[in-house]
Amino acid sequence: MHKIISGIQQIGIGVRNVEEAWRWYLTAFGNDVRVFEDKTVAELMLPYTGGQPQERHAALAINLQGGGGFEIWQYRGRTPEGPNFEIQLGDLGIYAAKIKCKNIQETWDYYKKNNIETVTEIKENPNGEKVFFIRDPFNNIFQLVEAKDWFKNEKKPTGGTYGAVIGVSDINKSLAVYKDILGYDQVVYDTENTFEDFNGLPGGESKFRRVLLRHTADRKGPFAVMLGHSEIELVEVKDRAGRKIFENRLWGDLGFIHLCFDIQNMQALGKECQEKGFKFTVDSNPEPDTSFDMGDAAGHFTYIEDPDGALIEFVETHKVPIAKKYGWFINIKKRDPEKSLPKWMLKALGLNRVKF
Repeated sequence: MHKIISGIQQIGIGVRNVEEAWRWYLTAFGNDVRVFEDKTVAELMLPYTGGQPQERHAALAINLQGGGGFEIWQYRGRTPEGPNFEIQLGDLGIYAAKIKCKNIQETWDYYKKNNIETVTEIKENPNGEKVFFIRDPFNNIFQLVEAKDWFKNEKKPTGGTYGAVIGVSDINKSLAVYKDILGYDQVVYDTENTFEDFNGLPGGESKFRRVLLRHTADRKGPFAVMLGHSEIELVEVKDRAGRKIFENRLWGDLGFIHLCFDIQNMQALGKECQEKGFKFTVDSNPEPDTSFDMGDAAGHFTYIEDPDGALIEFVETHKVPIAKKYGWFINIKKRDPEKSLPKWMLKALGLNRVKF
């Protein structure tokens, strides 16, 4: 069987306090459904956690209108570190999370009403689409992008994670991961200049080459109908050298720690990644047909690095709680890997809503 990429499952965000951050993301983005929450020890990320297991508190929160979620991640045994320099657009790694919205002006108005900091004005990107950037209280940047595919109407201005803006040193080399492995085969634009929609971002006045990637085919897999379409924008700064965003820091420290894709057939994916020069750097289940316990959920997770070291996570979900308090869990391994779960079943995840 070939690999199946269902979509962006989540973007990982290192924070100082899970509940404080989650409360803010619920207000700003409507991520009010808990898929899992777990306090345990991260034992398998040793290449990125200083060679030591680390205590952590993590939660996966989603928005049932559609899109990926947030894995909100907090160290419990050490104080998470921020960068010792101001991150600028074009620095290497995940610079911003893309968030899907229904109407760009209505979303802007919602943020102004709720005193959420807008970093840029509403401007057009090189494809003529209106976008703007905001900043959370923890200094993370998010780009708002209009989207047309929605899983459920809950009368919120936004859905979930729609992709990422990623700083790279050489776009041509990075396409080996984002285009060839992750399947973003449509080049929406490939242009080099200074850009009005970047005005207001730290370093946004520089000259950039930027490439916006989307996928032409609908994704398949258990959660594809809910995760929906997504996009990746690669940004290469031309008039200065980009610094690694996580330079001298650990995975799980403050900021965007990884971009995670929901997949099926990890074995086929692993073979492809190795053949293309991007071998798994972390593998939770080196033995076939085993599951890694993630508290309320179970599955198989792996990581690769893009050419500049940005972390891409893959998760093959084996068990997921639909309604934990009723003991309702779904075994994904017993289902057709290309077929989406029924919409009614996915909508039942709403039974796991949180309120603060």
